[in-house]
Amino acid sequence: QVQLVESGGGFVQPGGSLRLSCAASGIIFSINTMGWYRQAPGKQRELVATITAGLSRNYADSVKGRFTISRDNAKKMVYLQMNSLKPEDTAVYYCNLPRDVVSWGQGTQVTVSS
Repeated sequence: QVQLVESGGGFVQPGGSLRLSCAASGIIFSINTMGWYRQAPGKQRELVATITAGLSRNYADSVKGRFTISRDNAKKMVYLQMNSLKPEDTAVYYCNLPRDVVSWGQGTQVTVSS
């Protein structure tokens, strides 16, 4: 059974940083592209970062230069380092497999506010 568990969210002031973590189970983690998504209130879920098995990374324009995605295949973990956070980054953040979306986890709330 596939399970994705996100953690690391919280409340941070503009300009601050957070590191999100996602633990995956029930998949062959090392061969899959992993991605981080976010959904702000009243908006559709959007893909913000991806990392392939070969460690190629892509980012949405809105987070490029501020967010960094990484992975640890041995631990079946994917991370999102978020720096220079802005109020518009406020959202629930989720991880998933962009090429083969599975059941969504509960997400982790990120709130950026002064």
